[in-house]
Amino acid sequence: MKSLEENKTNKLSRRQCLKSMAFASGIFTILPRHVFGGAGYVAPSDRLNIAFIGTGGQGMINMKNLLWENDVRIIAICDVSEEAGYSNFYYAGYGIYKAGRGPAKKFLESHYAEDKSYKLRTYIDFRKMLDKEKDIDAVVVSVPHHVTAAAAMSVINRGRHLYCEKPLGHSVYEARIITETAREAGIATQMGNHGHSSEYFRLACEWIWDGAIGQIRQVHAWGKELIRTKNKTRPRGWRERRPVPVGLNWDLWLGPAKYRPYHPCYHPYHWRDWWDFGTGCIGDLGCHHLDPAFKALKLGHPASVEAQTDFNNPETLPFSSIIKYEFPARGNMPPVTLTWYDGNKPPRPAELEAIREMGDDGILYIGDKGKIKGGGHSESPRIIPESAMQAYKCPLKTIKRVPGHHRDWLNACKGGEPASSNFDYGGPLTEMVLLGNVAQRTGEKIEWDGKYMRVTNIPEANQYVQSYNRQGWDLKNI
Repeated sequence: MKSLEENKTNKLSRRQCLKSMAFASGIFTILPRHVFGGAGYVAPSDRLNIAFIGTGGQGMINMKNLLWENDVRIIAICDVSEEAGYSNFYYAGYGIYKAGRGPAKKFLESHYAEDKSYKLRTYIDFRKMLDKEKDIDAVVVSVPHHVTAAAAMSVINRGRHLYCEKPLGHSVYEARIITETAREAGIATQMGNHGHSSEYFRLACEWIWDGAIGQIRQVHAWGKELIRTKNKTRPRGWRERRPVPVGLNWDLWLGPAKYRPYHPCYHPYHWRDWWDFGTGCIGDLGCHHLDPAFKALKLGHPASVEAQTDFNNPETLPFSSIIKYEFPARGNMPPVTLTWYDGNKPPRPAELEAIREMGDDGILYIGDKGKIKGGGHSESPRIIPESAMQAYKCPLKTIKRVPGHHRDWLNACKGGEPASSNFDYGGPLTEMVLLGNVAQRTGEKIEWDGKYMRVTNIPEANQYVQSYNRQGWDLKNI
């Protein structure tokens, strides 16, 4: 594999061209672009060639979002599965019933049907794709959590821009090394917590900074349990060897994880239930629902974390949990307790009118002058009761607005400002979220040294700070 510096040099000329084209298009506006190439025309030199690692449910959602942008061209895709069914999962709500290389290829070829020069390349191993496809400018990674770090580091090590689904890795350590390596590489990054780019997210932060509810010492956030079975037992025969579906490369699907026989309880969706592959409800939703509190309250590293769980074992995640983070004072902000509820909800606040629901997902800020309640991703934040909201004079908008989560990243790829949830932000957020899983697996209150990434009071808990990697999957050399 070429060194990071060699890859950065190889990409330099195209990156300079993209930047210069963006600069030029802001100056020479006498003639519209359609004069040169039809309505919506984008010169090839101003277009981003994008590859996908992972074309499952979330990969297909990201693909559809990016294809709204006329300066994007998807030239290569990679997935270990030829086709899998997703109709039983929430992706069906997005019109995605099948996914994998085959459905993604069919979708893209239909999208580019009028472009006779279009030729999509498909791969099973993302390392081969990244080494062979020299024209890739940027990559979208949407894979199971245990493979996220390997895929992301492969992209970073080759100097390509990166959009990576949350969480940034399977462990606290993986989130840290991805963040640091991406910063060193100088690439444009964005984590896939799309609510971060919303108007709602910004409003919640601006109100809190304005002192709308005074100093905040408690935050409660909760997520709907979407992923686990309800009988609180592992599937029967889960260790039995089952026939691997046609078109699925099971060894590559396992990636860095320890080998185990294929079973349908892992692929394509329920891998989230298993410690070796997933990060549970908090890993799935914490980077969404805890995001506005992390930003607004400038949280950083917690001092301690503890978890209560209803069911735990070495193989599968608990079916419900309450995770409590304690943060020290930060600047002029007091210490704060942040509590996450998975499969539970906090007590209903007295200020919430009887006709209003708590909701399956949400966040509640408790200040010494009032309370703010929002939905998942901090959607529709409101001071409660509504009479207090109506009496509040909203402050001026001080946080920069962005034209969309994917567009924000594309602009950064073309030399613009860093995306709002770039890894320097998304990485520390992920570390905080995944530290909750360390507490769940430990079963005791842990005290955390964020700088040195270690549990200080229970040494054996540190085994959960870093994930296992099979031989050949070393992150620094992948």
